[in-house]
Amino acid sequence: MRVVHVSDVYLPRLGGIELHVRDLVERQRAAGHDVAVLTAARTRSPTDPDSVVVRLPSRAKPPVLSVRAPLAAARLVREADPDVVHVHVGVGSPVGFWAARTAARAGIPVVVTVHSLWSYAKPIMQAANRLGRFSALPIQWTAVSRVAAEHVQRVLPSGTEVGVLLNGIDPEFWQISRARDSNEIVLVAAMRMAIRKRPMPLLRILDAARRQVPAEVRMRAVLVGDGPRLPAMRRFVDSRGMQEWVELPGRLPRERIRDLYRQADAFLAPAELESFGIAALEARCAGIPVVARAGSGVAEFVKSGREGLLVEDDEAMREAVVSLCCDPGLRTHVSSNGVDVPFRVTWPGVLAATEQAYHEAAGAAGRTGTRLAANQG
Repeated sequence: MRVVHVSDVYLPRLGGIELHVRDLVERQRAAGHDVAVLTAARTRSPTDPDSVVVRLPSRAKPPVLSVRAPLAAARLVREADPDVVHVHVGVGSPVGFWAARTAARAGIPVVVTVHSLWSYAKPIMQAANRLGRFSALPIQWTAVSRVAAEHVQRVLPSGTEVGVLLNGIDPEFWQISRARDSNEIVLVAAMRMAIRKRPMPLLRILDAARRQVPAEVRMRAVLVGDGPRLPAMRRFVDSRGMQEWVELPGRLPRERIRDLYRQADAFLAPAELESFGIAALEARCAGIPVVARAGSGVAEFVKSGREGLLVEDDEAMREAVVSLCCDPGLRTHVSSNGVDVPFRVTWPGVLAATEQAYHEAAGAAGRTGTRLAANQG
């Protein structure tokens, strides 16, 4: 089938949407589909196949404020005449929403996947829906977790069905033999260093935990990732004298992160508005206890007390860090369950669910006689 993915953001910027779309495109192409990506992200990645990634014209800074990019995306979607348009959105996604509206009005099957939590932006998204009348169009709505889907349903009219399309993972890549040093507790995190991911509160949690953990317990924290908050994080570490045990290596490739996980004792995910948490899933597949916020998308694959600890606030996260540092039995208990990965988050499961969403979108658009329906048969 011919699939066009539309995303306001894309590589080389790192984030959940960017990585998931890239991985999904690669696997769909490997399966023989004709796949393209339209994005407002202007910076070209060295890994871009020119025939696959189309970067839309934009002079606006940031690109999300561009007028030209949404119009160009709408035109290219119509010209491509795809079997399905798969739109990936957060909150500020004008290119994605405009492309979805254009395609749906043209009778092209449309799947929209929401990759963020709309809780804090409910009035904004409701206003956008009233203006664009998206809920009146034959769009197949999905989100990356049940909690994200619940927030979308609160924005759209009552009765609108929102499916779940989880992010995918290769569990074999992350299921590793771990060689932990019993004399050192290694705490890791991997995230984009942006306000929404809450890296600064994580540093404060670690600082408070270090003062509560007995001095004879050696602690090392490695916070992986790049982003606008990284300079402030480095200043904080220096000002608090944490540089001897807190490392901020910046962006690392997946292979380096996997090597880091071999020695890790816990993975920390402090974000309150985490719609899924692909980095936390990778750590869980490695058998590392995951400490994350309850009510986030991490609950899709972590049960508190089984594969990790889900906490209500920063104070509870600090207590969980202290407990894991001081209690080897707790670390063993919540790390021994991490190797059994649900099928629905492996790529075969994700691809099957995605194609099912495409076929349902084709039915909603009345395209039962297209290549999409023929592929289903």
